[in-house]
Amino acid sequence: MKTSLLFAALFSIACFTSTACLQERTGAAMTDDPFRWLEEIDGPRALAWVRAENEKTLGVLQSDPRYRHFYEQALSILKAKKRIADIPMEGGREHFWQDEKHVRGVLRHTTRESDRSQDPKWETILDVDALAAAENRNWVFKGANCLLPEGRLCLISLSDGGKDAVSIREFDRVAKTFVADGFYLPEGKQDVSWVDGDTLLVARDWGEGTLTQAGYPFVVKELKRAQPLGEAREIFRGEPTDSETQPFVLHDIEGHIHATGAVRAISSFESEYVVFGADGPVKLNLAKKAEIVTIACGRLLVKLDEDWRPSEDNRFTAGSVISYDLDEWKQDPLRAKASLVFQPGPRQALGELTATKNCLILTILENVQSKAFVYEYDQGAWSATPIPLPEHTGVSLSVAHDEADRVMFTVSSYLGPASVWHFDAESKRLGELKNTPSAFDASNHVVEQLEATSRDGTSIPYFLVRPKNARFDGAIPTLLLGYGGFQIPLLPSDLGPGGRLWLEQGNAYVVANARGGGEFGPQWHQAAQGATKQTTWNDFIAVAEDLVRRKITSPRRLGAIGGSQGGLLVGAAITQRPELFNAAIIEVPLLDMLRYTKLGAGAYWIGEYGDPAIAEQRAWIEPYSPYQKLVAGKTYPGPLILTSTKDDRAHPAHGRKAAAKLAALGQPYLYYENIDGGHSAAANLMEEARQLALEYTYAWRRLCSE
Repeated sequence: MKTSLLFAALFSIACFTSTACLQERTGAAMTDDPFRWLEEIDGPRALAWVRAENEKTLGVLQSDPRYRHFYEQALSILKAKKRIADIPMEGGREHFWQDEKHVRGVLRHTTRESDRSQDPKWETILDVDALAAAENRNWVFKGANCLLPEGRLCLISLSDGGKDAVSIREFDRVAKTFVADGFYLPEGKQDVSWVDGDTLLVARDWGEGTLTQAGYPFVVKELKRAQPLGEAREIFRGEPTDSETQPFVLHDIEGHIHATGAVRAISSFESEYVVFGADGPVKLNLAKKAEIVTIACGRLLVKLDEDWRPSEDNRFTAGSVISYDLDEWKQDPLRAKASLVFQPGPRQALGELTATKNCLILTILENVQSKAFVYEYDQGAWSATPIPLPEHTGVSLSVAHDEADRVMFTVSSYLGPASVWHFDAESKRLGELKNTPSAFDASNHVVEQLEATSRDGTSIPYFLVRPKNARFDGAIPTLLLGYGGFQIPLLPSDLGPGGRLWLEQGNAYVVANARGGGEFGPQWHQAAQGATKQTTWNDFIAVAEDLVRRKITSPRRLGAIGGSQGGLLVGAAITQRPELFNAAIIEVPLLDMLRYTKLGAGAYWIGEYGDPAIAEQRAWIEPYSPYQKLVAGKTYPGPLILTSTKDDRAHPAHGRKAAAKLAALGQPYLYYENIDGGHSAAANLMEEARQLALEYTYAWRRLCSE
């Protein structure tokens, strides 16, 4: 953190204001931090420390007889041939797949008829393992952006070891090869959209002064085929103080483009849309917390995350979806009139939405469980018809088909394996296409949805997966998962290897739906944001206390687990209430919240937490920042901290410095840093299996041993 010369001069005399004193303490705290050297990601001293910590942690956990068994079980589940393929591409018949022969993965294709069978016939388009071997690179596939409507030409994103920064290369799906002299964008945090076969809109690092404080681009340029990057034409420029700027290409499901422009992210959650017209850029009249999401039924759909009144006689509430007549909007986007599509009830939130040829498909969260609907627009009004998918599940929209009104859903639950369902909106036929074999025996467990009372009296729902024959004597080893940030909900999901390694042995698993998440829409998020972020930690602690009060478990048998924002949550929980937990699994975390804006992509998240460089906002953050709250005289629950050297989102220094401080305090801990993996901390199936085995071996040692 930097201190101005003016304040430095004032400090030499006295602290004249509370703001100045606070800034002095900030500067002093940063100067006194003995572990700042661990912020140098690839520094020789830092990497030597990492290797020593890894050796120690692997020595402890891999020598445990359970580790090898857990690793082999996890890997067998992750490699199972009847898993549901992920990362569908445009058109819905290309999937990314990993198995024992392809640990990095293959991009593969099947016909629609074959894809609907239990045993599809696949044709490999791109073998990432072979590519990595041929180029001697640690490639991780990060997705593909294909030119509609044909979808033959694609922009393939490849990451070195799992970083968010990617290289982008043009690929021909039919020829199954990278295009000679095609589009190529070297590594960077970047966003690219097709305009036509010879034109891209690109936001990336264009040189000095083109990245925000968070390390993301704020300049959009037009790049023509065969044109050097240095000759790309600038078409929009945001501000260096923004979070980022992205290109905006509005196309319908058939690939027809209706507008081009840019999206300027003013902060983590506020944006401005600009469309390019004949007379220059036009800033759209939209709420700052709004997102243009799709075109359906000849209408432009917008999601609102705040209350908005575009005119005196037109008002919409946060969490709603509104729409504009597309032709009217294109003729005059500033005067087009919006109408309501969906407005959530008190225990509802929008899940996902997508367009088919003639319909709109929505998933809605109701009391943290998914429901699906088909929406149709006729004679100036929307009508909704429920799609009777299985209840008490989490539902994600999988694939929409552009030539018909068909959609596929992936349905998940805590005790049931994931399944794929097919829905034909025209005939209203719904059927299960395929399901995965169960990864564990779930017959001895039940799922309950319970509520805890937080410090301010708010009821916080949580899911409890427990043995049917539980005696409620406080003896069940229990892992409590939390996130509570960025309006992201935690929904019922297939527990996969976790079910085998943890539940099947008679243990319990809990998911806390803390405020800050998106379980009940924007208000649930905004109730624990910025100045009120402590609310998230209060909610999580309340769930832990409720588990103890109900005698489901006890502090001796209770562990907390979370990653990224969830890692911060666990860090806050064990520093505020260390006596409540006996284990803590902290994955790719934020922990030093007084320096988080200087580390990785931290400045992007000021909208979630506040800016520690501003005295008033630092006052929100300092009382809970876990790194600073690790102090002498307390006993912490010996955490397992996992990070990745290649994580360019949540900087590994957060975990490194916390581990080093625990060591200096004489506190027990384990630290493991995967050299690859990015923000997921695992770059392939073997690394994922290793991480799972480390985590569950640790959990068993802390919570199950006598």
